[in-house]
Amino acid sequence: MSTEHRTADNSRGLEPLIDVGELAAYLGVPVSTVYDWRTRGLGPRAYRFGKHLKFAVSDVRIWVEQQRDGEQPVSSDGR
Repeated sequence: MSTEHRTADNSRGLEPLIDVGELAAYLGVPVSTVYDWRTRGLGPRAYRFGKHLKFAVSDVRIWVEQQRDGEQPVSSDGR
């Protein structure tokens, strides 16, 4: 998620949006994986502008947090 997007959008009071390629690069997965998640209803929410998909940075952050595995970290005292 580039600083250029954040700076330009925030100056107008708009939330930054990223495209499929930027999302795939951020997550380290192929673009085809993002499209596969979309068709199976597994990926982050998106906006469609004609043929273009855009993802709100806040929706991506929420979705990423939801992907965290359920294991609880072990505390320093071993519990």
